[in-house]
Amino acid sequence: MNSIPIHEDERVDDLQRNGYQIIQKKKGFCFGMDAVLLSGFARVNPGERVLDLGTGTGIIPILLEAKTGGKHFTGLEIQEDVAEMAGRSVALNHLEEKVNIVTGDIREAGRIFGGASFDVVTSNPPYMNNGNGLKNPDDRLAIARHEVCCRLEDVLREAAKVLRSGGRFYLVHRPHRLAEIIALMEQVKLEPKRIKFVHPYLDREANMVLIEAVRGGGHFLKVEKPLIVYREPGKYTEEIYDIYGY
Repeated sequence: MNSIPIHEDERVDDLQRNGYQIIQKKKGFCFGMDAVLLSGFARVNPGERVLDLGTGTGIIPILLEAKTGGKHFTGLEIQEDVAEMAGRSVALNHLEEKVNIVTGDIREAGRIFGGASFDVVTSNPPYMNNGNGLKNPDDRLAIARHEVCCRLEDVLREAAKVLRSGGRFYLVHRPHRLAEIIALMEQVKLEPKRIKFVHPYLDREANMVLIEAVRGGGHFLKVEKPLIVYREPGKYTEEIYDIYGY
């Protein structure tokens, strides 16, 4: 019998991968498609060490452990109660030897982990800067969706610090900030290499963008074919089913 505590305000969801489950708040911030798509876009080679900045529920490290041959996965989360919940999800799946959750500030990642300590860094950061969107009155939701505890430049700076030379950074964000993202990446020597736009339907404009950048990489950028989420209302495309593992 599993002894991992599940609180009254929490639920356990099936991840459809390796029998893994994840604990989430019934009324709090839950992981979305963007996190799942990032886990499908990121490339992790056997033996590599991975850090997820702003891990929330721990969804990305857990999915990457399920999908890849990486050696070890770390999630960094500033909210103590959220990090504690993510840690219980790790234990629920018996992944303590492969995944760990660290409570800490993204802005201090370089100090916490040391320079050049990871092969791969991922992040699904808050999309809204202070000038965009109405802040949610729930602090947890505001931190997840708005640049309250860190800015985009903080995420990119710290990712560059903890990545080894030639290491890879994976980001999911909004297309309207793409020019800003690329400019900020170049300031910290993260060179964009792959970009994939995500469209809700074939005839709709993109609402997400997935980016791979290499620390200290040369100038060469590949724009991959777009990812279409729905072939018709309520029905995913085959590529989405593959990413989810259905």
